[in-house]
Amino acid sequence: MSGHNKWASIKHKKAATDAKKGKVFTKIIREIVVATRESGAQIENNARLRKAIEDAKEANMPQDNIKKAIQRGTGELAGAVYEEMVYEGYGPAGVALIVEVTTDNKNRTASDIRKMFSSHKGNLGENGCVGWMFDRKGYITISKSVSDEETVMNTALDAGVEDFRSEATSNVYEIITMPADLEMVKDAFKQKNIATTSAEITMIPQTQVALTGEDAKCMLKLMDELEEHDDVKNVYANFDISNEDIEKLYV
Repeated sequence: MSGHNKWASIKHKKAATDAKKGKVFTKIIREIVVATRESGAQIENNARLRKAIEDAKEANMPQDNIKKAIQRGTGELAGAVYEEMVYEGYGPAGVALIVEVTTDNKNRTASDIRKMFSSHKGNLGENGCVGWMFDRKGYITISKSVSDEETVMNTALDAGVEDFRSEATSNVYEIITMPADLEMVKDAFKQKNIATTSAEITMIPQTQVALTGEDAKCMLKLMDELEEHDDVKNVYANFDISNEDIEKLYV
């Protein structure tokens, strides 16, 4: 989990810059459109849409933008037709990567992603080539400044989570759930007035590949470029890079 949490921390630090570039809004709007098209505009019956709207509000997206995205999803407003696709491949030193995209031009997106992989000591593979190395789970983080470990752990265990982790080198508690239990566990913390830092369905690697030096540098650049692409929704990887190397290499 350490690799997952480290990249999540990097993304959090980049959030303000990304918002200025408009990338956060672009990705959230696409998610709202697809979530609405998939399961309707009623948030009480559409957990995916509810999460997308929460993300929109957290990013200070205007309410009008949210409304128009929902209308595009229901077909009330015209707009691009998006497809969801998944790419799998390998990064430096054989790191496994899963890239989830939402695109209105799959040929363009495939070409862009293939180029990013090849430019950073990686290559795309066949569907399924690395997916078996990951488990789909609910993942919640809570800042250690919010509450003491015993309270958070007891709340998590009472809610029936799969795992609770509190690494000495991390500033957050990590809670792992079954995907279907994520909302229930999140609500359990809400009832105890314990604010969650993040709550998402993610892909957690079963094993990790330790990277240093040039491989670590290439890996971080590849992750950064993938995350920057408008069509990319999520990137999952099983690399592990020390905090010291991240501080030295990440710019």
